[in-house]
Amino acid sequence: MTVKEDDVASPGRPEKIKAVPVRHYGRWVAVVVIAYIAVWAIWSVAHNKRFHWDVIWFYIRNDSVINAIGTTLELTFIAMLMGVVGGVLLAIMRLSPNPVISGVAWLYIWVFRGTPVLVQILLWGFISALVPRLSFGIPFGPSFFHFSANTVITPLVAGCLGLGLNEAAYMSEIVRAGILSVDPGQEEASHALGMGRTLTMRRIILPQAMRVIIPPTGNEVISMLKTSSLVSAIAVSDLLYTVQIIYGRTYQTIPLLLVASFYYLVLTSILTIGQFFLERYFGRGLAQRKTMLERLWFNLRGGFR
Repeated sequence: MTVKEDDVASPGRPEKIKAVPVRHYGRWVAVVVIAYIAVWAIWSVAHNKRFHWDVIWFYIRNDSVINAIGTTLELTFIAMLMGVVGGVLLAIMRLSPNPVISGVAWLYIWVFRGTPVLVQILLWGFISALVPRLSFGIPFGPSFFHFSANTVITPLVAGCLGLGLNEAAYMSEIVRAGILSVDPGQEEASHALGMGRTLTMRRIILPQAMRVIIPPTGNEVISMLKTSSLVSAIAVSDLLYTVQIIYGRTYQTIPLLLVASFYYLVLTSILTIGQFFLERYFGRGLAQRKTMLERLWFNLRGGFR
């Protein structure tokens, strides 16, 4: 009888390790329970006539609802543009060595973060009660031209101001955190090369800070899309206000609210995908994280062996 060479352990050489995959039976149990709950929930919702699926399907394609989606997206875009631009300026002001500039930025953030955004929207909506006419001219002197506050600050403008100015206070802290995450040596090296503070911020600091700024900013965009529904309090024809008008006339409250929820969910899903690719773009050169589907497949393949 011959002995194979592989069966004999050579002197000083450890035996081969026979690795046995760990069995994760708990994961199988969790998947079965979750699948049962999901099937039960879907079946219950689909067969509940009180949802009025025919009404939901009808108003999902309604022209007034579709047009209201455009208003919601317009509000979100304008408010986030104001928030990002204002947030960058406020963050730079907060980090300024000038105590007056830094104090003004701190005061702005304190006021706008410390009061509810709905209250701010309402104040802008009723601004004519405080300032009936807006005038421009020499301070304490003659005015060159003036406008009626109701003419200039329409409900849509009031909504944009309320959302955008409030968002600037939150974005300033996000941008400031991103700037502070950059190694101070980068700024010192740029000054040693003769670069000024503005050029250093634009060419050196902000590009590196974007890796920290982008993820929470994407979250703020998604949050802003939903927060924009608060402008319904001042009668702006966004998605929520439009369905409120419809169910106030038809008394189909739940179906119309589900229509609004459906479109909000679709829009936030699209924004989430955009956020993911932005994070990948600004995270070039770093270890890229897997997508949700990649992580799910990896866990299923490796955990259920």
